[in-house]
Amino acid sequence: MLLAFAMAALLSGCGYNQFQTRDEAVKAAWGEVVNQYQRRADLIPNLVNTVKGYASHEKETLESVTRARAAATSFQITPEVLNNPEAFQKFQQVQGELSGALSRLMVVVEKYPDLKADASFRDLQSQLEGTENRITVARQRYIVSVQEYNVHVRSFPTNLTAMLFGYDVKPSFTVENEKAISTAPTVNFGK
Repeated sequence: MLLAFAMAALLSGCGYNQFQTRDEAVKAAWGEVVNQYQRRADLIPNLVNTVKGYASHEKETLESVTRARAAATSFQITPEVLNNPEAFQKFQQVQGELSGALSRLMVVVEKYPDLKADASFRDLQSQLEGTENRITVARQRYIVSVQEYNVHVRSFPTNLTAMLFGYDVKPSFTVENEKAISTAPTVNFGK
């Protein structure tokens, strides 16, 4: 009995329970990121179909959005993705491709003033913009959650518990094209 009490006291002081709490927080934050990506994927077919009605000859752009969405939704998102850097990188890549395709779609929209005036398109565009903002917030929360977890994994004496129980540093979001996004975009209203 005394040995069991001593073990419980030792484990509670080594950070084991904090690992459980922080690991679950990372999983919950990741779940929200995935939820927001799914919301975006669900909105895209409606947006594409609305644009198709106005811009039927912009077939290549519409097809690239459809392909990117298919790739993003076919990627199997499991909790193991968090512990597999290669799978995590692949997930980020397909989501980045979808973001790029959506950007090209918005350029097509600029060519069609009647489309921008259409109420159903405005509603879809507003939903998509809101979704992109939600994705940004979900990513930020995930990054903070991973940061807290990783600091706990790497801090003494809880790093000893991490090694003992196999808690490894988790990957955070990274930007593939960091150099490209560090350059300010050129805005030109001239024709």
